[in-house]
Amino acid sequence: MLLLEYYQNQHYFNELYVPRKIQIPDQGNINLYGVRGSGKSAMVLDFIKEQDPTKTLYIDMEDPNLLFAPLTVEILQNYINKSQITLLVLDHYTQDALERFPLIDRLIVITRTKLEGTALEGVELFPLDYEEFLAFESSVSATHSFNHFLKTGTLPQIARLHKSNISAIKTFMQSKFDTSEHKLLWVLAQHHTKHLTVHQIYTYAKEKFKVSKDWLYRTIKLFSDEKLLFFIEDRYQKSGKKMILFDFAFAKYFTTGQPFIIQFDTMIALALIKHHISFETLGIHGYITSESELVIPAPFESEESLWAKSQSKFSLYKQYGVKKVTIVTVANQYEYDIQNIHFEALPFYEWSILNEE
Repeated sequence: MLLLEYYQNQHYFNELYVPRKIQIPDQGNINLYGVRGSGKSAMVLDFIKEQDPTKTLYIDMEDPNLLFAPLTVEILQNYINKSQITLLVLDHYTQDALERFPLIDRLIVITRTKLEGTALEGVELFPLDYEEFLAFESSVSATHSFNHFLKTGTLPQIARLHKSNISAIKTFMQSKFDTSEHKLLWVLAQHHTKHLTVHQIYTYAKEKFKVSKDWLYRTIKLFSDEKLLFFIEDRYQKSGKKMILFDFAFAKYFTTGQPFIIQFDTMIALALIKHHISFETLGIHGYITSESELVIPAPFESEESLWAKSQSKFSLYKQYGVKKVTIVTVANQYEYDIQNIHFEALPFYEWSILNEE
């Protein structure tokens, strides 16, 4: 009880919190979930500062004080009843950490993956998309903002720094991943955007560090469930799936020479994911959506160059039922038609915002 009283008397706040597109609903019991580093805790701490502190209880389930004084439903329920708590927040919660949730007017549970078998309303928070990133920016220059986005990536705590900060990414790594996970992420980053099977990942990993097959398969599943890692189906190439990490700058941190085109390709795939657009990859030719739109990463190619390539690949586009082709560039903008397919090139910053739901 004394520990819970201590928690309730803490006054949490966020300095310079930047609002996100996703908001915590005004009513109902919520499971706020998303990949580590996406800003879940920051969002909830900003939310509870507007609540009555005498009726709010925030508990960080990773608090070391709980190591030898584990919470039980009975202890929580007694304190809630005695102190007339109406809002309970359980941060860094893991599946089945409690045998059941206490009875309370409002419950917010924060997890990395969506909780199974509960009546909580799921609210998923991704890392920043480009439009959200711009809210962190002080620059009015579109070019400067885009370059900053390339350097810092999509994690809010890094974007907030207004500069590329390797030490901040290192701190994030050390606080969010153990040593074995760190090593696995290094292996994954070396094969970022490549077509892989989990068995191939295991083969590459065991060449670099001592690892059991069971641990690696289990960890890859956990990373995939959390959306730290995506395996994208390929409609054109059936051997393996295209593997990308959840943040392009994070992936670059582990490598010494990641080409710009890999970063740009990942930016596009992650934008499609964050905008809930269903898609597959079409080999090396781009990403094809469920609406038969082909999205091609082509950061610097001119209209003349793309037109010539489009002509040579036109039969492939027809074979796979492509109805429209969108060419995503860094700054170029143009459009043309080949027979009944419309081709349009847009700068990334414009394309990304147009694809917002």
